[in-house]
Amino acid sequence: MSEYSNPELRELPYEYDALEPHISEQVLKWHHDTHHQGYVNGLAGAEETLAENREAGEFGGSGAAIRNVTHNGSGHYLHTLFWENMHPDGGGEPEGELRERIEEDFGSYEGWKGEFEAAAKAAGGWALLVYDPVSKQLRNLVVDKHDQGALWGSHPVLALDVWEHSYYYDYGPARGDFIDNFFEVVNWDHVAEQYQKALENHE
Repeated sequence: MSEYSNPELRELPYEYDALEPHISEQVLKWHHDTHHQGYVNGLAGAEETLAENREAGEFGGSGAAIRNVTHNGSGHYLHTLFWENMHPDGGGEPEGELRERIEEDFGSYEGWKGEFEAAAKAAGGWALLVYDPVSKQLRNLVVDKHDQGALWGSHPVLALDVWEHSYYYDYGPARGDFIDNFFEVVNWDHVAEQYQKALENHE
């Protein structure tokens, strides 16, 4: 059974204050314990509604519940990836096969990073680095909310949450400063693992 079939909020893979000064303890507590928990609860509630409607044979409310699965499920999945994409000992630049692939698909690490930062500044939700198995390349995506702008079949490997609740307490309206500081805690080992998993799923 998938780890997401019965959604639960996992603990952070580090202490709440572990990413300071780049992301404060207060923001991590609010973001993880309140916002992320809300998406987990929303997903579980929508799944329960759908199950009840199937059993009753009444589907009047199923359309809204399905929409809630999409929104809250995407929020849950992306937040889970976001937490794991960061580490107190993160930062630096990618190495190995991931670095080579970034340079192949974007021309250079700097070319990728500049484009990813542009995505983060434009997004109303998330900037994502994904592996697109159709074109067999890495792509940057601008995703609004949690699910508007997704590319069918693609696998996110790096997620940056740019909803205001992720940075406003620490940075005010200076989203660019938050984006810069995100790169100080990126867990490139985890990003590389996600990239390898995406490749293996489409061999």
